[in-house]
Amino acid sequence: MMRPQKICCMELRNAAHTEPGQVAPELVALISTISPDWLRKWVEGISLPRHYSANAEANQAAARWLATQLAGWGYQVDLQGQYLNVVARPPGITRPVLLVAAHYDSVPNMPGADDNGSAVAALLACAWTCRNWRRDLPVAFVAFNREEDGLLGSEDYVAALSPEERESIQCVHVLEMVGYADHKYNTQKVPPGLPVQFPSQGNFLGLVANAQSTSHMMDVLTIAHTYLPKFPVLGLPLPPGTEPLFPVLHRSDHASFWEAGVPAIMWTDTAEFRNPHYHMPTDLPGTLNYTFLLQVTQVLVATVVTEVMRLERN
Repeated sequence: MMRPQKICCMELRNAAHTEPGQVAPELVALISTISPDWLRKWVEGISLPRHYSANAEANQAAARWLATQLAGWGYQVDLQGQYLNVVARPPGITRPVLLVAAHYDSVPNMPGADDNGSAVAALLACAWTCRNWRRDLPVAFVAFNREEDGLLGSEDYVAALSPEERESIQCVHVLEMVGYADHKYNTQKVPPGLPVQFPSQGNFLGLVANAQSTSHMMDVLTIAHTYLPKFPVLGLPLPPGTEPLFPVLHRSDHASFWEAGVPAIMWTDTAEFRNPHYHMPTDLPGTLNYTFLLQVTQVLVATVVTEVMRLERN
């Protein structure tokens, strides 16, 4: 067991404390095209019980629905692996440099609007916006199945990647519950045993990165401050070697990439540490904050486009 002094070096990073970058007017115009009405429509469209085995028919229907949406925008769509992960790539892009991912299943018999309909909606909005920005943008979108059964879908996806495909991926942005916010005080809890102090208002986007992903997380914080300076975004970088100490931070599909040595960041509203409807029948579309979800999506799109542009310059 690692000594307490090693654990205590963890601290949150705040987007508001970063130096903003140079604003690209065309990117400002792009993220302004994203509509909260789209996000609400997609959340409502997927918010039915859709667990892999308990709600098998709805689970398969959700995969088909996602594939149809993405194919309709011109993506090449495949249902990957035994669990039907939905993978969308621009035609001709065999080795994307970025992945945007979210799981589309729910826990048994629950509607899962925030968990994880909110993330699916953000993924779809990002895919649509990127396709309209540039049709050959080297970004893939992956909707994983069976996250609620121990990350089986993402583990299967990562295992199927070739060494060349793993090497080409610069970062994976994994969206895990990104639609619930509460501006009242004392609405945010800290996961037990996590040696950090959160604000008491549950209205920030949280990012979690391991040592391999921290530089990418810092880029997201800078981009957030550049394009949405009033939107609170906090990042938690895990010091090297501390990942095994905090299993609560491994509960989404980013962990499958961490295990494989692929940089990945989890984007989250902190789940049950904020949202009282977590894994409940009340996790319904009407409980979400669509302004918050829109801002998350705008940061996501700004991040993806900025990262690709930077990679192409280098």
